[in-house]
Amino acid sequence: MILRPMAAVILAASLIAASPPTAAVDRAHVEAHEKFLAGEPLRGRASATNDEAIAAAYVASQFQQFGLKPPPGWTSYIQTAPLVPTPFTRQLGMPEDSKATNAVGFLPGTDPKAGILLITAHLDHLGQRGKAIYYGANDNASGTTAVLELARVLAATAPHRRSIMFACYGAEELGLIGSNYFVAHPPVPIHDIVANIEFEMVGSPDPQFAKGTLMMTGFERSNLGPTLRARGALIMPDPYPKQNFFERSDNYSLALQGVVAHTISGWATIPSYHMPTDTIANIDMEFMTRAIQSLVEPVTWLADSNFRPQWTKDGAPRPHRKE
Repeated sequence: MILRPMAAVILAASLIAASPPTAAVDRAHVEAHEKFLAGEPLRGRASATNDEAIAAAYVASQFQQFGLKPPPGWTSYIQTAPLVPTPFTRQLGMPEDSKATNAVGFLPGTDPKAGILLITAHLDHLGQRGKAIYYGANDNASGTTAVLELARVLAATAPHRRSIMFACYGAEELGLIGSNYFVAHPPVPIHDIVANIEFEMVGSPDPQFAKGTLMMTGFERSNLGPTLRARGALIMPDPYPKQNFFERSDNYSLALQGVVAHTISGWATIPSYHMPTDTIANIDMEFMTRAIQSLVEPVTWLADSNFRPQWTKDGAPRPHRKE
């Protein structure tokens, strides 16, 4: 049977949705999400394009399948962010009416006063440039997959004390466009968000870490990382401080608003970064599945506990200070 690209997209989504729910991260789901998001039909999910919008619609459909609701006050899981033209977007030849697309789902908690946990990733990549397709299997189909699997597992074990919001942003590659718009137009008051965990490039292990271990950017800036690690999360401090990874992911949009927000990554300096070789064939599915699973218990505890992460002294970023 020969399927047109969009028919293949719809079939892939329906097959995943038909899988029975489980309360553990499932490698089959990890592989299915990766193959969809980083497959041929989406051509690399270029920022603020129709391919990105299709990826966001896919994520939204999964949120709905898991039993998540649209965010409070919304009638949809989709948020669109108009792009402000810049020399960079003009250089890329993007139309002046381009829009980034965010997908956001909400899992209500039992205690409205307990605050909200925000779990995020960006879903866009570089798309097609010339004849080359930059598939972005690791950057950041892997992070999007982590959000989807955590959403599925946490929904299956609900209710939790805290409400949990899951967001996959568009146009991160153009300068955190989707997350900046989300912060400027939040579905809940920003001060109600007790912590933000962002996932970025969790598809390959860093060779200098122990097996299955991830890194957390800005680990020393708050007590969130040490607390999660004490609860079993396989996370370590960022070994690449000169790369300024803390400021280069969507967590930074939230951190600038006072939210304790960090990014969890695998091998952040992988040779395939922003290269056409960032394909499904180079994803370590076993590592990725185990790494996401290692966070289920700590994140579940965070969703059910009274613990409120705090910045360390001088840990909170400030807009007027050079980071």
